[in-house]
Amino acid sequence: MAKDLLFEIGLEEVPARFIRAAMDQLKDRMVKWLADSVITHGEVQAFATPRRLAVIVQDVAEKQEDVHEEVKGPSRKIALDENGQWSKAALGFARSQGVDPEQFTFKDLGGTEYIYVSKSTTGIETSAILAEGLLGILHSMTFPKNMRWGTHEFKFVRPIRWLVALFGKDIIDIEITDVKSGNVSRGHRFLGTDTVISEPSAYIEALRAQHVIVDVNEREQLISSQIEELARSKSWNIAVKEDLLEEVLFLVEVPTVLFGTFEESFLNIPQEVLITSMREHQRYFPVLDSQGSLLPYFVTVRNGGSVALDTIAKGNEKVLRARLSDAKFFYEEDQKMPIKDALSKLESIIFHEELGTVGDKVRRIRRIADSLSEKLSLETSTVEEVSRTAEVCKFDLVTQMVYEFPELQGVMGEDYARKAGEPEAVAKGIFEHYQPRFAGDSVPASMVGAIVSIADKMDTIAGCFSIGIIPTGSQDPYALRRQAAGIVQIVLEHKLPLLLSDIFTIALDVHEDMGILKRSALEIRKDLLDFFGLRVKKTLSDSSLRYDVVDAVIAAGYDDVVSVVARGTALMDTVNADSEFKTTVESFNRVSNLASKASAEKVRSDLLQEEAEKNLYSAWQKVSGEYRQQLSASNSAGALELLSSLKPSITGFFDSVMVMAEDERIRNNRLALLAAIDEDLKTFADFSKLVWA
Repeated sequence: MAKDLLFEIGLEEVPARFIRAAMDQLKDRMVKWLADSVITHGEVQAFATPRRLAVIVQDVAEKQEDVHEEVKGPSRKIALDENGQWSKAALGFARSQGVDPEQFTFKDLGGTEYIYVSKSTTGIETSAILAEGLLGILHSMTFPKNMRWGTHEFKFVRPIRWLVALFGKDIIDIEITDVKSGNVSRGHRFLGTDTVISEPSAYIEALRAQHVIVDVNEREQLISSQIEELARSKSWNIAVKEDLLEEVLFLVEVPTVLFGTFEESFLNIPQEVLITSMREHQRYFPVLDSQGSLLPYFVTVRNGGSVALDTIAKGNEKVLRARLSDAKFFYEEDQKMPIKDALSKLESIIFHEELGTVGDKVRRIRRIADSLSEKLSLETSTVEEVSRTAEVCKFDLVTQMVYEFPELQGVMGEDYARKAGEPEAVAKGIFEHYQPRFAGDSVPASMVGAIVSIADKMDTIAGCFSIGIIPTGSQDPYALRRQAAGIVQIVLEHKLPLLLSDIFTIALDVHEDMGILKRSALEIRKDLLDFFGLRVKKTLSDSSLRYDVVDAVIAAGYDDVVSVVARGTALMDTVNADSEFKTTVESFNRVSNLASKASAEKVRSDLLQEEAEKNLYSAWQKVSGEYRQQLSASNSAGALELLSSLKPSITGFFDSVMVMAEDERIRNNRLALLAAIDEDLKTFADFSKLVWA
């Protein structure tokens, strides 16, 4: 007869950010242990609150399954010596399996006879191994941070205060750090009491009676439904960020949503400041109107019932008022500091010990941005706006507001710059130069923001590569992958006529001129090209292109990011739409296979003898120039269509012409023709990488 299993680990309050992963880990390790122990079971449910991790396994078998298995050993040839006696290999196999050689049998497998031995293991009572198993699970759990307590050497995420271990109604006796298991759990710290769990199936309701909702999904639904009901009754838009909801979910054991107010005078502060203060310091949800403007209300979640909510709201209002008063003070004080004074303070902030101060970084950003503006031949007014934006883009790092809330860098810079009388393009560029901040974030909308963003990110990447900080595996402390992806995204979105190699050269020249280049520029440039190649490849893959199409266009070069994406899209569209394209690619590949044998650099028209080779030469001459123009104009679909138009001439050539003619001059000329065509083909893609079903 099967029984349910309950294992609850009672703890001091665990940091909210650790709980979900810990809950899932406990469940996974329980499932694995049961599987390894050959114990059948039913559904497995995991539970968690700030003070507990728990798992319930339904219908756990009372006994391990009996195991019958047949193990294959050495072949007969190896198992027997020349005298027909068991060899050392056979005897060693017997010892490893714990059997007598007399139990061996021979069976044919693929024409060869092998030793087999049948083994049977009788399952033991589940209750006999549960204690060892649960302790093993406890010891195997890992966390981002561990701690020890008392005189114990054992480490866990937080001190263990109680354990509940039940197999059916029976207590599983285990002990760790002087805590013995039992059938008594603890309710809400203030509203509940200790409660006896009679059996696993009673666990959820027993704790509910003690003001603890152990089911994470139920608790989340309670929070969400209460917030939705409040928003509906007040006609509010309550801004619920998923990460904040997740944190609040693991801060409470029984949730009750309530709201409070704050003085409207605080709305004179930028709403990003108020929202950040509410979310980061108080874990409050901001309230917005239908236009997205902040209202003087906040929503929070209480760890308790609905008693005395007015008093609780007033207490929260008092705390928030102090927070917002601090924010208001910082905001007003920051505006008293001229931008030039803020810039001078950047000279005392170290960006990196080998790359200088933030002031040094700003000077590099400005020079890189100025060179990019020149490369793009921007209008004079835009060039000036780019230069000024680059000069002041980091000034808000020394403000009190950004010191208090680092995530507001750029946000405060835009606001303070606008109030200081900077041009609108400069103020906007200060905010935008941090974009994209994360995967899926928007790129800078303005050209000014785009150029300064590229300059900032490329300066960081070039500097780190120069001093040997190159991401490997999962290690990327300076988020260089994200910044490189951001550059690729900006170039694509704005369709900038910039080669990656041009951006690298500009940045490395600035670093070299300022005397901080620690490695050869040529070596760094190669590393950068490889590094960015992976970012471009991921961009193509994320565009729903087939892996072989991605490989094909990448092989033709990715220095021009706009071009490689356009070529990939055009090739994918053609592969999907043209059923005859496979034969076209086959003709291209025939050209490429022979082109590698070419030695002559130019095609001599006077050496063309056969009509088919003259036709191919003529067709190629008509196509080549226009093809290059279409490719330069980013009309990749048109360029591929022009290449595809060569197929009849290529087919006719191979059908009628002996390429490897005896006459060396004729042979080399024909190979030179194929090499010239292949040169055009390879500027679009390496078609040999395409895979056909």
